Amino acid sequence: MSQHIRDASADASTGEDAGGNSGGNSGGVAAVVKQRRRRQKLSTSKRPRKLPPYHVVLLNDDDHTFDYVIEMLRSLFGYPEPRGQALAELVDLSGNAVVLTTTKEHAELKRDQIHAFGPDWRISQCQGSMSARIVPAKAPR
Repeated sequence: MSQHIRDASADASTGEDAGGNSGGNSGGVAAVVKQRRRRQKLSTSKRPRKLPPYHVVLLNDDDHTFDYVIEMLRSLFGYPEPRGQALAELVDLSGNAVVLTTTKEHAELKRDQIHAFGPDWRISQCQGSMSARIVPAKAPR
């Protein structure tokens, strides 16, 4: 056991450790400093990239009322009535409207929630929820 302890520490008579490396400061300190600098460069140069944004696009149809759209946007997105009204009008006039821009995973969740919201009880022939899709948002230039 005393031999094992002696091998693990620097040999006082030769100045070498068990691996034959010299115990002087010439290489050890410089290597540690280089390692620290390398870690600092990596931590500052490798910043996390932002996830690309996606739009949740609500699609128009003739099976849902303005009140349904406003109610759905309030329930799923927390939008107040004036914003819901404006988006409902935009969907009606242009055929679609971006209702949210977010990460892909969150956009998929919101699209699925729109699809699962259910039919408009105000219209008897309404068969189901509104449709929505997600599309990549163009990055600003």
